[in-house]
Amino acid sequence: MNHANAKGESLPTFNDSVHRQAGAEASTIVAKRLVFHLGGYDPITPYVVAQRRFVRELARFERTWSTKASMGALEENVDQAKWSVITKGPNWQVESDYRLVRWDDVIEDFSGQTIWRRVPLGIIACLDFIWSGALWGYLRTNWHYAVFFLYPFVMFGLFVAAACAAGAYAPLRDDSIALAAGAGVLVMLALMLGPWRWLHLDMLFDDWIFARDYVRSGNANLEKRLDNIARELVVAAHSSGADEIVVVGHSLGAALAVNLLDRALKLEPSLGSTGTPITFLSIGSSILKVGLHRSASRFRAAVERVAKAPGILWGDFQARIDIMNFYDVDPMAEMWLPSKPGPVIRLVELGRMLEHDVYRRMRLRFYRLHSQFVSGNDKRASYDYFMLVCGPVSARYQTLASDGALSMISEDGSLKDTPGHAALSERAPRTCAL
Repeated sequence: MNHANAKGESLPTFNDSVHRQAGAEASTIVAKRLVFHLGGYDPITPYVVAQRRFVRELARFERTWSTKASMGALEENVDQAKWSVITKGPNWQVESDYRLVRWDDVIEDFSGQTIWRRVPLGIIACLDFIWSGALWGYLRTNWHYAVFFLYPFVMFGLFVAAACAAGAYAPLRDDSIALAAGAGVLVMLALMLGPWRWLHLDMLFDDWIFARDYVRSGNANLEKRLDNIARELVVAAHSSGADEIVVVGHSLGAALAVNLLDRALKLEPSLGSTGTPITFLSIGSSILKVGLHRSASRFRAAVERVAKAPGILWGDFQARIDIMNFYDVDPMAEMWLPSKPGPVIRLVELGRMLEHDVYRRMRLRFYRLHSQFVSGNDKRASYDYFMLVCGPVSARYQTLASDGALSMISEDGSLKDTPGHAALSERAPRTCAL
């Protein structure tokens, strides 16, 4: 079905020629998959913790889809952590080579900053994103994201206001400048030792400091890592033996995934057209966080090259309830880039994936909602992260089919004998609610 955007305009249909190629090249059922996952700005989940979370959420996938799963040992180097996953149903088995691209060390460098450095750099980042027109872009496309952007800086401003108020009130009780200054300092210290940490404002300041640096000058360590992974991706596309390669970017990791694929395309312009087909999934994406900055011209050029690559199918999954992503928007159009070809936009309802009580408890925990994009589901739904990266139905097919893998998996977890699913309609909508 066609889906109208928030402005009441019908978004354009998915480019037919690209869709024909996707349908012709993609195998509906896969037995071997290679996954590169780029996570968001998450300083509390280095790769060891990320693997434990993967194990926990994989167990939810087993219960929900009536499957069995086992994992291989963790292997890691400076660029990535990886493990194998074998999932089984009554009449299928899939081996997934899962690779988590590491940048926890880059995040740790930012989290190690002193408060005296973090605060002024954070304020500079805030002013930069306002001056660059990014804030106006957030307000235009999704005001919830504008609130997410402003939140840490407004809260810090309230801290300063509270400290100033304490200093102004103190002389009323005792006409002493020293007392006023001391009261203000004590209140500010109390706020920085308590609410500053409880509200994770340090992480949010670091997030925007990193984003500004990434737009303005890049990050040498991270770019070197992306170059290494890009070379590995190109080699894997011709020699891995996988039925499909899936590149996943969650949150700010979606912007990094764009740069990864752009680097790979520069090494191999026919990437995905020859060798193993490639599907790019941006989920809960922060691509517009970077792309709406006036100085992000290099990044926007990379987005355009990835979108135009004939061998890469791009699916962009967006959720309304998640304030940390952009909902019901065409990222290409918002960056003033050609919309055809562009991503297949999928609108996700997180509430349909979870038990009612679970969803009710988490709906005001914004980071937890944001993380549901990479978590296991309580209910079978058209969007399921683990079905995309570990299931028997190709990620490419799940991206293009309006019901994902739902109609292909029986209650007992077996694959249905539905040969009609092998070919998708050439006129599937470019935007569809899941």
